[in-house]
Amino acid sequence: MTGSGARQPAPIDTSKAHSARMYDYYLGGKDWYPVDEEAAEKVKEVFPFIVLGARANRDFMHRATRTLASEYGVRQFVDIGTGIPTEPNLHQVAQAVAPESRVVYADNDPTVLEYTDALMRGTPEGRTAYVHADLRQDSVLDAPGLREVIDLEQPLALSMLAVTHFLPDEHKPQEIVRAMVERLAPGSFLVLSHATPDFNPAAQKAVEVYRQSGTPAQIRPKSEVLRFFEGTELIEPGLTTTHRWRPDEDSGITDEDAFFYAGIGRKP
Repeated sequence: MTGSGARQPAPIDTSKAHSARMYDYYLGGKDWYPVDEEAAEKVKEVFPFIVLGARANRDFMHRATRTLASEYGVRQFVDIGTGIPTEPNLHQVAQAVAPESRVVYADNDPTVLEYTDALMRGTPEGRTAYVHADLRQDSVLDAPGLREVIDLEQPLALSMLAVTHFLPDEHKPQEIVRAMVERLAPGSFLVLSHATPDFNPAAQKAVEVYRQSGTPAQIRPKSEVLRFFEGTELIEPGLTTTHRWRPDEDSGITDEDAFFYAGIGRKP
């Protein structure tokens, strides 16, 4: 379902590439258009690590969600920048641990809205919802559809994976994230991943392709990614590359392959 009162999505624009559909392409999905394939292939030409990095980021989401649900007792999740559904989705991971988990997805891509049925198939004990919202313009936490599912007076996990590097500095992304975390109940968590040039300067070439395709992007060094976690306490192992965050096994990939920092911060 979509939250009542949510901003209505614009028609799907197939004339230019979109980051969510390009991400779906990297993950081997099928919900993209030729313009997305063209842009994604250009990225792969200049930065072939993009596919491994996308998969490592997705795997981090699985482990982070399981960890929060099983070890920290989190039963509420808000996933901003959901992207096109790719199973297992966050609610499936959380509800496999705790069937009563409640999950709200939020995105600003009209394409994602077309596939929300996949995000609504949860357990009878839990609840899932989708709100169409733009992190730069809308107050996601105030969306009526979110308030119907999530109790902001109780701890929750705010998930922002591969989102903030699409917010250049002029949008003040650290301030946006900090303001949202300040509104969360004590004991809540911020789950965040962010692309970086620290391990391979060629990542900046990928950024240029995104910009040329009409998608603003800005990747950041570790010191700047750490700023997103101000006001929280990082849980072990701190801020590290996605594949090094509590790995289930040796993935065989390198920091250069992953090129994403990831971490979970707990609000005191």
